[in-house]
Amino acid sequence: MLAGRSPGCLRRILLTASGGAFRDWPVEKLAQVTVADALKHPNWSMGRKITVDSATLMNKGLEVIEAHYLFGVSYDQIDIVIHPQSIIHSLIELQDTSVLAQLGWPDMRLPLLYALSWPERLHTDWEPLDLVKAGSLTFREPDHAKYPCMELAYAAGRAGGTMTAVLNAANEQAVALFLEEKIHFLDIPNVIEGVCERHQSHNLPQPALADILAADQWARAEVLSVSQSLARATLISLG
Repeated sequence: MLAGRSPGCLRRILLTASGGAFRDWPVEKLAQVTVADALKHPNWSMGRKITVDSATLMNKGLEVIEAHYLFGVSYDQIDIVIHPQSIIHSLIELQDTSVLAQLGWPDMRLPLLYALSWPERLHTDWEPLDLVKAGSLTFREPDHAKYPCMELAYAAGRAGGTMTAVLNAANEQAVALFLEEKIHFLDIPNVIEGVCERHQSHNLPQPALADILAADQWARAEVLSVSQSLARATLISLG
């Protein structure tokens, strides 16, 4: 959407999120979540890992970090908004407050096609977007209590250095443990936070590739240690 725009025209990036499988669940009910529940995405048909990321909103947290580096904007210029219909996929606000949006049906073929064909737009025989059929488009602010992974991503992004690699690796391993039913859904952000906290004193502000790869491997191994510590703390509190 920035193609052909002059440098400095961008004021803000708005990333839309469906809200995932639990967008209409009360926070209190999340303690009962099963793997099957987390994989019931209301709009998109995607892989298991990214579907869980959608339920935690970590997918958007990672997109915030990507947008920061891709567009050179501060984290204060990147916002997340819940858009249940998943028709508007992203928006940019320009300096004059005009907002440009990318719209389409929630179908992963479209972004994949554009990624492969950019900067061209190829003709397809897919169903065109019908705004009348789509009906109302609604938006709401993300519930921070329901989506703690969102704040973890912003914090890791602002910390910079190897912290973003640690965040990503810890998330991948925590989600894997959840899908294997070794930790609970609510443990995912707690594990990620624990790993990131352990990395704070080791964060390298200007890492080389070798440093990033080492941080990735360290975080993956650390997830098991943190998850075991959380499990022991839970047992002690229950005992």
